Amino acid sequence: MKIKLLLFFSVFSLFLNGQNKTIDSLILELKKANSDIVRSKILNNLANEYSTNNPKLMLDYANKALKLSSKIGFKIEQGNAYHYIGNANIIFGNYAKALDNFAKAQNIFENEIRNSSNEIEIKNGLARAYGSIGFVFMQQSNYAKALSFNFKALKIFQETNNLVKLAAIYNNIGVIYKSQGDYFKSLNYYEKCLTIQEKLKDENIGTTTNNIGLVYLNLKDFPKGLEYFNKSKLYFNKYPNAYGLAQLYYNYGLYYKGINQNEKAVDYTNKALTVFNNIENKFMIADCYALLGTIYFGQSKHNLALEFTTKALVIAKELNILDKIQSFEKLLSEIYEKQNNLAESLKHYKLYSIAKDSLANAETVKSTIRAEMSFDFDRKEMLQKEELFKKDLVFKQQSKLNQIKIAFAMFLVLFVCGIMFLIYNKSVLKKKLTLEKELAVYEQKALHLQMNPHFIFNCLGSITSFIVKNSTEAAINYLAKFSKLMRLTLEYSKETLIPIDKEIESLQNYLELEQLRFNHSFQFQINKDSNIDDDVALPPLLLQPFIENAIIHGVNPKVKTGLIVLDFTIENDSLVCVVTDNGIGINVSKELKDKKISMHKSMALDITKKRLEMMETSTTKETKVSIEQIEENGQVKGTKAMLILPLQYLPNL
Repeated sequence: MKIKLLLFFSVFSLFLNGQNKTIDSLILELKKANSDIVRSKILNNLANEYSTNNPKLMLDYANKALKLSSKIGFKIEQGNAYHYIGNANIIFGNYAKALDNFAKAQNIFENEIRNSSNEIEIKNGLARAYGSIGFVFMQQSNYAKALSFNFKALKIFQETNNLVKLAAIYNNIGVIYKSQGDYFKSLNYYEKCLTIQEKLKDENIGTTTNNIGLVYLNLKDFPKGLEYFNKSKLYFNKYPNAYGLAQLYYNYGLYYKGINQNEKAVDYTNKALTVFNNIENKFMIADCYALLGTIYFGQSKHNLALEFTTKALVIAKELNILDKIQSFEKLLSEIYEKQNNLAESLKHYKLYSIAKDSLANAETVKSTIRAEMSFDFDRKEMLQKEELFKKDLVFKQQSKLNQIKIAFAMFLVLFVCGIMFLIYNKSVLKKKLTLEKELAVYEQKALHLQMNPHFIFNCLGSITSFIVKNSTEAAINYLAKFSKLMRLTLEYSKETLIPIDKEIESLQNYLELEQLRFNHSFQFQINKDSNIDDDVALPPLLLQPFIENAIIHGVNPKVKTGLIVLDFTIENDSLVCVVTDNGIGINVSKELKDKKISMHKSMALDITKKRLEMMETSTTKETKVSIEQIEENGQVKGTKAMLILPLQYLPNL
């Protein structure tokens, strides 16, 4: 449903000021303009006017605006021009070029925000750049970066009280969470978008209520879904939108199919089909045919199911939409099987298998392209930040020089020398403190890189042990889970901090691996306090050694089934992480360990302690670690490890 949900907000930032002017009046103003400053503004406004109906002219006017604004050094319009060029490339499907131009716009606005008096306009421009970068990453399924940039845009638009843009950002965040299957978070942000649209009487409110109804449909809350679909219908009657109305009819079809009222489902799907045919939207025409085929198949009307599914497949092949070709070929195979036409059923099943392989290959290529785009973007952003740092350094040095000259002219030599000494001393101290802080961060990253080989070595040891003890099929299952865990680990291997949800996901994968390895000799629970925000972060792989100890030295030696509980809470501006097990207890574990002769020396906890020391240095906040045995009435009930960390949030990408 990704494409259907995104259409209204398909290019986030097509909302620049001046849309109330017609193209003819803008062209007339351009001819009368007597300054390059005015001409560059009009050229960008023309690019904006063509954004919804002619992306080629949009790109042409944006390039003219860029050339002129660069010539006269008009940075704001230069940033806007880059932004429109990026928008045009999104429409053309060239995401790499779009991302490059949005990054240039970001760089310009970040530089200008320090020097210009027109702060609100520049902040809005910067937020638009963040939102558009987030949109590109969303389209590339890089949801972590998409969320990060959208949250950055959100904070700025909240500062500038730009309600129109806030609604768009809330919608985009809702789309991202829905794409990840997190429907409750998706609803939360869609409803925030809806609240603003109701306040502004936004004409696109029907699209938002339609999206909310579809989320409730995914949650199987059919009454709520119908409630919002009915609201959407009222809004589309008030604010006509052919595509939105057709999408609503299609969603009504899904709703009635879900509650087994197939006649109404067919009726609404045919209504959607009529509108989509009128606006020549082949993508959705194929979806309507497929929905009709599915409905008729469920009614055992195999001839009708065959007719509509075949129509859907023809369009999918024409548009070369691999995932739909795969889905439709599979449905055709099932229909022919029900008709006892085994030859055709086998034929389409083979075509389904071919489409499935092609889709997998295409996804591999896309993943490679996404990774290259992300790497190239990060590299360029780093170079831009270095350039910005150099400019700031030159500016500061020049400022100091001017201060010295002014001071030398105004004060006596001795007084000037005293002032210069104080300034110099303060500068040296500041540089020293800065270098010490940066050194602490780099040392923490170095310890994290030491942690990765240790973690991977332990996992590979687990795999070897499991393969020796269990069947090949189970080993393959184990390797698949390990591969997923490695992807998560490698994705954040260079990051100082990662979102808490990603750390929880990695720990859950690790615990599931160990469950398989030890034949489900223990159970586990992971609890996250609802007060913990989505952008709360912590260093990657920080908790894994404590969980590993709880398994190996806690619950594994125990005869009965063990239990490991991991709790995340916030107390006094600190993130509290508690690992509890009902194992043999730390004292007995140490005694057993002392009796054994081991060739292996674990460095995980030592490295973790050093990482915590580095965290204290870089954040100037205290961290605490405690490991204690749990006893009740003199009986050992297990072990509890507690980490108290400074409350940190996701940094700017």
